Order: sequence, then C-alpha cells, then structure tokens
Amino acid sequence: MSAQCEVAIKQSAGAPMSVFERYLTVWVFLCILIGLGLGQCLPGVFQAVGRMEIARVNLPVGLLIWVMIIPMLVKVDFGALHEVRNHVKGIGVTLFVNWLVKPFSMAFLGWLFIRNLFAPMLPADQLDSYIAGLILLAAAPCTAMVFVWSRLTHGDPLFTLSQVALNDSIMVVAFAPLVAFLLGISAITVPWDTLFTSVVLYIVIPVVLAQIWRKSLLAKGQDHFDAMMAKIGPWSITALLATLVLLFAFQGKAIIDKPLIIALLAVPILIQVFFNSALAYWLNRAVGEKHNVACPSALIGASNFFELAVAAAISLFGFESGATLATVVGVLIEVPVMLLVVKVVNSSKGWYERG
Repeated sequence: MSAQCEVAIKQSAGAPMSVFERYLTVWVFLCILIGLGLGQCLPGVFQAVGRMEIARVNLPVGLLIWVMIIPMLVKVDFGALHEVRNHVKGIGVTLFVNWLVKPFSMAFLGWLFIRNLFAPMLPADQLDSYIAGLILLAAAPCTAMVFVWSRLTHGDPLFTLSQVALNDSIMVVAFAPLVAFLLGISAITVPWDTLFTSVVLYIVIPVVLAQIWRKSLLAKGQDHFDAMMAKIGPWSITALLATLVLLFAFQGKAIIDKPLIIALLAVPILIQVFFNSALAYWLNRAVGEKHNVACPSALIGASNFFELAVAAAISLFGFESGATLATVVGVLIEVPVMLLVVKVVNSSKGWYERG
C-alpha cells in the first residue's frame, strides 16, 4: 500500500464522534432559541447585517460559510481518486443514488407534499421557495460529516475518501446545471448569474484554497497536519451555529407565527433520507459489494451538504426566504436521522452478509 493511501486511512479513521458532534441537534436548537430571541430584541441590528452585501452575497454569512467549508475540504485528498478502481461497484451505486435518484426524488417529494398535500397549511407565496430549498439540499452530496458516519459503521476508509473526492469533483461542474434544471421543471425562475456566483464562491474557491492549505500543511509532516486538523476541527460547526443564529434572527417572526412549517418541511427530508439510504444499501447488497463499503455508500447516498445548501439558498433567495428555512430544517434533523441510519446498517450486518 502506498504512503498516500496510508495517510488517507489515518485521516478517515480518526477519533470517534465527539460529544459536540453527537449532540449537534441540541446546539442547533439552542442557536434557534438564541436567534429567535435576538431577532425580536434587536431587529435593527440584524437588518443592518442583512444589508451588508455585494452582488447579492451577504458578507458576514459568506465569511462564516468559508469558515464552515474550508476546514472540511482540507481533509479531502483528491489524490485518492485513483482508488476508485478498487471499489467500482460501490462507487457506481453511490453515484447513481447521489446524482440520478436523490435530487429528482426530492423534487418529486417537494411537489407532492409542499405544492399539493401540505399546500393549504403553508404560506401560498412561499411554496416555490420551500421547494427550491429542498432541491438545493438534495443536489449536493455530503462532504464532511460522512467521515464521521463511516467511522461509526467501520466503513472502508479508502472507499469513503475516494467517493467524497469524486463527489466534490463532480459538484464543481454539475451542481449549478442540476439545480437549474430541477428548479426549471418545478416552474421556479433560475437566477443564473447568482447560481453561478454561488458555485464559484462556495465550491470552486474553497476547494482551491483548501487544497493549497492542505499541501502546505502536509509539507511540514503528517503530525503537523493532524495537529492542525484537530485545532481547526471545531471551526466548521462553530461557524455553522453562528450562521444559524443569524438565520433564525431573520426567520424569527415566520417561525413564531407558524411553527408547524418546520414540521411539515421535515417530512419530505426524512422520507428522502430513509429512501435513498435504503436504496443504496440494498443495491450494494444486490451487486455483491462488501458491508464495509455498503455502509458508507448508504450514508453518502442519503446525507446532504447542508452547508452549501444554506449558503446557496441565502445567495439565491435571501435570508428571510422559505428556501433558506427549508435548508435550515435539513441541518436540524441531519444528525439524529443519520445516527439512526448508522444504527440500522450496523445491526443488519448479519442479514446483509447472508445475501
């Protein structure tokens, strides 16, 4: 095994999920309460923050998004892409679910629940915006937390690393066209210039900066790299929580007036997570892939790059939009739902291997 592969395994099979990561949903709830309170007490302050933008990009949120995304992308070794050939079946299943099933199934669920079944209980002027947020949430596969889920299922670290690197590479060219296509078939106007700007700001530039930083850290040795990863690890979640405070300060009135909206938006998100994880898990079993590949494949197939979704929703539709609220609901339920999926795939190992 090459030195590069050994480094990849070490990075992907690091420490177990921290207490902070495990209880992320608790911190999200606290940030919601803090944001709601501050939004009601200091509306003028948050209105001023909302006006700090250039070309429809809010500067404080843009900075927080970079702090969220870049530390995650530093962990991704694009040199691991050559390992794809060792996991062709699992890679194929995950790509199929990530890019050909999940975005389209979410668009369908959005149409079914938001535009039809739940429409009488939702603000009529926000229906399109809610669907757009759900599409943004499903159009980008998860990048960072997947490493945590893979560790918890004893997943093959090289498969996880190569799959994440491949998905990130695809995202650079496919995210904008896919979102535009799905918004188009949902009869939602696509602001192409803003969508392209979001891709450059929140995918291309962070990937480039992260890889430059990664190379400079590794040039000083693996121990230095590991120490820096441990140091910057909390940055991503801290920035995410700070962003949520801002979002809920802006969304406060709508949420306080209609808390049922969050529960209704959670329904299609929950269904797509369970459907896509089950589909990926079953397909891996059907093609004869190993359990330690099927587990991360199922989790990558189901989870979302919610940091990118939140950033794109803010840029495209604004702080107070239904799209932004929908992506925030995705953040709210991601951790507990994915932990449940982890438990299911771990407990079903005997059934899987009998196949």
